[in-house]
Amino acid sequence: MKRILFAAAAAVISSAAFVPVQSFAADRVVVIREAPPAPRHETIPAARRGYEWAPGYWNYVGHRYVWVKGHWERSRAGYAYRRPEWRQGPSGWEMDRGGWRRGDRDGDGVPNRVDSRPNNPNRS
Repeated sequence: MKRILFAAAAAVISSAAFVPVQSFAADRVVVIREAPPAPRHETIPAARRGYEWAPGYWNYVGHRYVWVKGHWERSRAGYAYRRPEWRQGPSGWEMDRGGWRRGDRDGDGVPNRVDSRPNNPNRS
């Protein structure tokens, strides 16, 4: 009986390593006094069905800027991808990490969840 209980406890504990954990560092605001370098030119590959291109950007690591290459992100229904970008604020340059946000894909100001035609880019 003790062996079974021990094996079950070991399985539960070891499976905890694979449980996804929300990153708290993603919400942290990074403020830098030095402006980021100009964005690099990237050749965007041909479009892929079901994916959106996430362009490259300058990330601040340690005490320097590091280029993060663009990559494909699988599309998510009801979400829009916003690219990471630097904005100049009162204290210096602030990084907006971008990422997937609940969407207003056609930019009409109506959230997709209540929009009868959420992906109509020709709406006026």
